[in-house]
Amino acid sequence: MKIGIVTDSTCDLPNNIVNQLGIKVVPAVLVLDGKAYVDGNGITRKEFYTRLPHFKSLPTTSAPSIGEFSERYEKLIKAGCDHIISIHAAHQLTNIFNTSRLAAKDFGDRIKVIDSGSLSLGLGFQVLAAAEAALEDVGLDAIYNAIKSTRARQKVIAALDTMKYLKRIGRVHGTKATLAGILSLKPIVALKDGEILSLGTVRTTQQAGARIYKTLQELGPLERLAILHSNAETRALQLLDELMNTIRQSIPRKILMVNVTTVIGTHVGPNGLGFAAVIH
Repeated sequence: MKIGIVTDSTCDLPNNIVNQLGIKVVPAVLVLDGKAYVDGNGITRKEFYTRLPHFKSLPTTSAPSIGEFSERYEKLIKAGCDHIISIHAAHQLTNIFNTSRLAAKDFGDRIKVIDSGSLSLGLGFQVLAAAEAALEDVGLDAIYNAIKSTRARQKVIAALDTMKYLKRIGRVHGTKATLAGILSLKPIVALKDGEILSLGTVRTTQQAGARIYKTLQELGPLERLAILHSNAETRALQLLDELMNTIRQSIPRKILMVNVTTVIGTHVGPNGLGFAAVIH
């Protein structure tokens, strides 16, 4: 049985992995000063984060169209896929899941749409597990189990530089965000089952990095790990160096380093640092 894997650009999987495993990625849309950009085209992530605090109007994002999903599904079926598994960003945070589900209705039971409950590599690692299992020709049930197992064992945690971007999407109370801004507090948040959970705040960027490192250190042996940042590459590399010098035996050989996509960055802001991990 040939199985196709589809996801959206909030998965943050590098292009070489996507191409190697034959994953089809439907790009979300970024709107800057009234102009729409397909995620990944027209503006680099580095340029976006540099400009983000200075845009005249606040950037917005939107889901791909139903047609975009239908086109990917149809191509995979014409290419011989018996079944398609379409895995997407948490429905609480974006309309991408609902749009993909509407598109899938035209294809009957040949397409299974799954809500990852996550974003970035929290989504990406579930997609990766599905794609790897599909290549092994293990059958649908085994692929679904691989996705569920990955989701159950993963952690997605970040230290943001400010609360103001979360405030814009209603993920933090306005008074709390204003107070945090005055005090220059850095929120530590976790993403679980589509919900953004507060893990507290710290006062400095250095303390934020230390908190992320400590959290990773306490997780134990990891099956997969991605260090995530929003234009904070120097801090991300410093974190990686600390991990390699202290808990090398507990982390995977291949660690992804990802400057998160602009569609996510619109809502978390620049200079954030975090990780997505799958625990053994």
